[in-house]
Amino acid sequence: MWASKLGRLRRCFHPDSIRTLTSTPAVQANVGFIGLGNMGQGMAINLIEKGHEVLVYDVDPSAVEAMIARGAQKQGLPRDVAAHADHIVTMLPNNDIVREVYTGHDGLLGQIQPQTVLIDSSTIDPAVSQEIAAAAKAKQAIFVDAPVSGGVNAAAAGTLTFMVGAESAGDYEKAKVILDAMGQNITHCGEVGTGQAVKICNNMLLAISMIGVSETMNLGMNLGLDPKLLAKILGSATGRCWSVDTYNPVPGVMENVPSSNHYQGGFGTALMTKDLGLSQDAATRTKSATPLGSLAHQLYRVMCNSGYSGKDFSSSYEFLKKKD
Repeated sequence: MWASKLGRLRRCFHPDSIRTLTSTPAVQANVGFIGLGNMGQGMAINLIEKGHEVLVYDVDPSAVEAMIARGAQKQGLPRDVAAHADHIVTMLPNNDIVREVYTGHDGLLGQIQPQTVLIDSSTIDPAVSQEIAAAAKAKQAIFVDAPVSGGVNAAAAGTLTFMVGAESAGDYEKAKVILDAMGQNITHCGEVGTGQAVKICNNMLLAISMIGVSETMNLGMNLGLDPKLLAKILGSATGRCWSVDTYNPVPGVMENVPSSNHYQGGFGTALMTKDLGLSQDAATRTKSATPLGSLAHQLYRVMCNSGYSGKDFSSSYEFLKKKD
């Protein structure tokens, strides 16, 4: 008798049966997503694939249609997203657009429901995050700033790093439920605005290192070195950094990075220039010496004025090489 029962139990918990039961994820939350650019697309797709019902809005109809094909639902305006979602993620280019999406005539806060969790993954001035958080709190909603790092490949893979500013540990945990579907490293940095503070520091360092790697690779190649060999050695030496071993700026050194796709996709030069402007504004306010950050800002501004604004920021290599 016991042998018979044990056999039935084994059949019930056979791995094939378990895979069948868990192959289709259950819908977990209604998540609004606004801002379906290079980063936002991958983030929204991960939310869909993790079982969330995703409601999308973007000013680009083709970006919305791509998400509908993946199973998302289209919304006409930001306020429509707010009327139907219990969590909302925004991934937007700058301060002004964030303000418009949240507090404008058709903005989220016009139709927001109490206790809705608002997650802004844009990179903006920390003071703007605090301003939006206060407006959200007046509507009994929860706002956290959660800018990201990792690039388009990490956005697609769901392995982003999130730097989170939240008023309380409880607010952070409510946001983390959604961030877990899109990221691998999620850190509570402190109160609202601290996530943005970490992000602008990170991007200043990233810009400086990308320029340094671009100069180094260009010099090495002018000395007759093979770029793949040079990158391999740098990647295991004391000069190793993300711009060397993960996002190399020299075409052909790595696959699946913008430098090997005519610098298309990725993180645009115009956006990097904007972020460097934020870091320099913060440096001025806090009287912090950032000479290399200032020089990086100047170089990226020149790149924007030289036709590179729409290219990935790693096009600093191409820009410098043409100066030879």
